[in-house]
Amino acid sequence: MASISNSFHFSLKRSNFYSSSSHKLINRNSTNSAPLKNLSIIANSKNIESIKPKCSQLLKPRNSVDVFVTKAVAADAEGHDIEITDGYVKPTKGFAEKFPALVTGFFFFTWYFLNVIFNILNKKVYNYFPYPYFVSVVHLLVGVTYCLFSWTVGLPKRAPINKELLALLTPVAFCHALGHVMSNVSFATVAVSFTHTIKALEPFFSASASQFVLGHQIPVSLWLSLAPVVIGVSMASLTELSFNWTGFISAMISNIAFTYRSIYSKKAMTGMDSTNVYAYISIIALLFCLPPAIFIEGPQLLQYGFRDAIAKVGLYKFLSDLFWIGMFYHLYNQIATNTLERVAPLTHAVGNVLKRVFVIGFSIVVFGNKISTQTGIGTAIAIAGVAIYSLIKARMEEQKRKAAALAHEQ
Repeated sequence: MASISNSFHFSLKRSNFYSSSSHKLINRNSTNSAPLKNLSIIANSKNIESIKPKCSQLLKPRNSVDVFVTKAVAADAEGHDIEITDGYVKPTKGFAEKFPALVTGFFFFTWYFLNVIFNILNKKVYNYFPYPYFVSVVHLLVGVTYCLFSWTVGLPKRAPINKELLALLTPVAFCHALGHVMSNVSFATVAVSFTHTIKALEPFFSASASQFVLGHQIPVSLWLSLAPVVIGVSMASLTELSFNWTGFISAMISNIAFTYRSIYSKKAMTGMDSTNVYAYISIIALLFCLPPAIFIEGPQLLQYGFRDAIAKVGLYKFLSDLFWIGMFYHLYNQIATNTLERVAPLTHAVGNVLKRVFVIGFSIVVFGNKISTQTGIGTAIAIAGVAIYSLIKARMEEQKRKAAALAHEQ
């Protein structure tokens, strides 16, 4: 065989150029008469093992070739196409990597859908069982049970936790518990639309915390783009507005709590996936929620709370309602946490505001409220505000990308 160049390029991928009965080297005989600069091996990624012996025999002087092919087979354990270029194994991009915007959009849609279901069922329960501290515990208890079962079957595999990570997650879990309980207090005392009107201020809390706590400079244009979002959601909610100081204050506290939860959850994701992070947060938050539920509502529940609820709807419906609102609560928060992993905290907050438009709209339909012109205008303004924010943010990210690429070239 003629001398072979020191630089080889191997490319293993699915192709229409190989035989269905056997996989052979392309133009193998031609290597006897001319120097070989580029050797291509074309095969189905799931049948790479059948090619490896031939590669080893043909390129026996180069021991590293066998290593490369072995690595290629290992890299393809999950059935992905792989590529070997200059000795480096490079798995081809999956669907999520090829279409990140589409996947992120799916996360947002699922988050919205589950949240709408939760809010409607949750409000229906409060209409006959107004005990927000106990209901908050039920929400978390169902979620924790779900997490423990998921870990048991290995979907997902439980990530180990150490003292450092526990110390990091504990304040996050406290903020989660506080925000959750205060939101439920507001839902139980005022209309759903009023609670979501107050909670529409969350982007401003998030922007303030991002700039003054994390030190991220928020441009004036982004600050201005948030104004129509909040104003629009507020307008969409005014038709159901029923002021109550308890509902107002508790909703404001939940805004602050959830803002810090989002920011510090983002930091906690550096060493653990978001699913495991939220599972541990739920477990710790449940421990924080138990004492107030026992001491504040425990005596009332034992005297007449449970009895009255069962008398109104029956034992089966009462228990099934509590289970399903707990399940939907956990699932929508899990998806929200997965979404936070994909976007910045401020983007997450704006998406949260738009989610409230959906919640308000569906609550109007379910509870039979008439949709006024003001509600329609407010919804349109909110959506326009989110669109403006998205365009400004996308333009800024594109400018950063171009600047980084230019600096890399220099």
